[in-house]
Amino acid sequence: MSNIREEMPVLVRHEGDWVGTYTLIDTTGKILDSYESHLTCQFPENGSHPYYQINRYKWSDGKQEEYEFPGSYKDNKLWFDTERIQGKAWEADDSIVILWFSYKTNPEMSLYEMIYISPDNNNRARTWHWFKNNHIFQRTLIQEERVR
Repeated sequence: MSNIREEMPVLVRHEGDWVGTYTLIDTTGKILDSYESHLTCQFPENGSHPYYQINRYKWSDGKQEEYEFPGSYKDNKLWFDTERIQGKAWEADDSIVILWFSYKTNPEMSLYEMIYISPDNNNRARTWHWFKNNHIFQRTLIQEERVR
């Protein structure tokens, strides 16, 4: 039986639905892209994975994307290994989760994400730092609110 709920209490505070905006910028701060998001973070009791996340994105031109991220739990870390990415997440303190992942189709590209959750568990601030061959080339700024 997984101990994810006991051993990753900051991650568990993210359970539920979140809406917000993603803003992608280059290293000079120029906006490259912006879109809306709706993420669902779940800890299924009877699923094959102790963590399950669904990311939904919507652009102003009508474009939409959806991705599913089942996660496994081991050694106080959340692990991802999907067709698209592989990575891991861990807690840094009582408000921060750090995520690292790389894209399987572009192994020279990876990112680190810092996820801050507010003390009332209703707001998140996230930043992605994108690296290609170990050099930063862009960032994603994310602001979200819990909807349930």
